[in-house]
Amino acid sequence: MEGEGKIRVLRIINRFNIGGPTFNATFLTRYLSDDFETLLIGGLPEEGEADSLYILDKYGVKPLLIEELKREPGFSDDRKAYKKIKQIISEFKPHIVHTHAAKAGALGRRAAKSMKVPVVVHTFHGHVFHSYFGKLKTEVFKAIERRLAKNSDGIIAISELQRKELSADHRICKSDKIEVIPLGFDLSIFNTDRQIKRETTRNNFGISDDEVAIAIIGRLAPVKDHDFFLDVAQKVLGSTTKKVKFFIVGNGSEWDTIKEKVDQIEVSYPNRIVMTSWIRDIDVFNPGMDIICLTSKNEGTPVSLIEAQASGVPVVSRDVGGVRDVVFHGETGFVVPRNDVDQFVKCVIDLVEDEKKRQKMSQNGWTFVEHKFHYKRLVSDMEKYYRDLLKRKG
Repeated sequence: MEGEGKIRVLRIINRFNIGGPTFNATFLTRYLSDDFETLLIGGLPEEGEADSLYILDKYGVKPLLIEELKREPGFSDDRKAYKKIKQIISEFKPHIVHTHAAKAGALGRRAAKSMKVPVVVHTFHGHVFHSYFGKLKTEVFKAIERRLAKNSDGIIAISELQRKELSADHRICKSDKIEVIPLGFDLSIFNTDRQIKRETTRNNFGISDDEVAIAIIGRLAPVKDHDFFLDVAQKVLGSTTKKVKFFIVGNGSEWDTIKEKVDQIEVSYPNRIVMTSWIRDIDVFNPGMDIICLTSKNEGTPVSLIEAQASGVPVVSRDVGGVRDVVFHGETGFVVPRNDVDQFVKCVIDLVEDEKKRQKMSQNGWTFVEHKFHYKRLVSDMEKYYRDLLKRKG
């Protein structure tokens, strides 16, 4: 019988949209050793988000899709998703249920406990405890997460800073219950044929050799704070004599608002800001850039910054979430105090006007991320943690 004698893991993810959780779930489903059998289930992207199922296809992972599993709370859909998860647990009989992100964590952990699954694990890929909701709603979510954490055998944070936030700042559970396992990626594609990819991207977007190209990559959502990025863009355009072009890569609920502000800036600086929507071949796009920025109010592990450094592109980011775990400040990029727009502008201009500094940071980027964020390290760490939890439960 297939799977006989193996450790069965049911992995549940909120939705298959582009980002760290999808990659994490894909690699853990595909590359765990032969001692494990993994089934992956999850929901579909929200409107305005890019579908990431092509990533799973690339690695030969076939998930079960639950269309009712959606990010936003909804009694009817949540109830249907919960019932479907319980049915899958009944049929698959997992030894471990591992949930990823908030909604999957809420429904999946409840279902697992009700079905008496031996080990229940949850990964926080980020959290919604600031910059997403008002104070009252945030406190409700914290109360829910504290209750869920009590009924979890293990909690995974993706950075040391996140462990501190979860335990000390938001008191979701004690620190000794949290295991830190950083994300892992297949980064080799970002470090191959970089010069060819650079020429392709710069030709496609009409970027001249003497132009400095600066990008921000991610959903167009309030938490990503594109207002801050556009403030930076406007100040940079007004402060340097170098030719600079900005790229906003992504789509989402804030498209119209961002487009309106772009149009206002372009009255003074025409054809300096390009909104591209989603770009699938980000490994081709990245090398065409000279700087990649992140201006989020809150982050878990920012995938765009890891991919940028793997592509040999210096980064400038606000100091939020796990950014300091993924950027070597002063060597692969700059990490700027969260609300200091002037310092952010200063760092961007420093890189715009100093090609040698960009080249040095470019060379450092791949070396810094190559092993630290490789999926083989992720898989090895996770297997060890699974075995430890199973051993504790006897």
